Amino acid sequence: MDKVQIQKTKNSPEINMNFDTGELEIIGESYPENAVAFYKPVFEWLNKATAAKKTIKLTFKLDYFNTSSSKCVIDILDNLDKYFSNGGKAEVFWYYKKDDDDMMETGEEFSSDIKVPFKIESY
Repeated sequence: MDKVQIQKTKNSPEINMNFDTGELEIIGESYPENAVAFYKPVFEWLNKATAAKKTIKLTFKLDYFNTSSSKCVIDILDNLDKYFSNGGKAEVFWYYKKDDDDMMETGEEFSSDIKVPFKIESY
């Protein structure tokens, strides 16, 4: 379980999970047929990483996601926020395309709902 990579597809993002470094990256577009099933490995990884008291660096670089993926992103952030509130070390990086105001605002909205340090940057 050291490093897990899920390759991106037409409708699902690339996901990189590195247990040793505590890094989790979600990159691309996310509108899989079954978002809950798709993101299940992410929740399993996150549960193991928080149980091991890892410092977690969560990076989102999403260009688009649908409603069911949004719910999964919120659940991931909520889990991380609970970990952080209980003394765990974590940070979130939200990257958006320079001209994508919607994705920037989504990052701002998500960041306002949690206490985890949350950095929003354009690329």
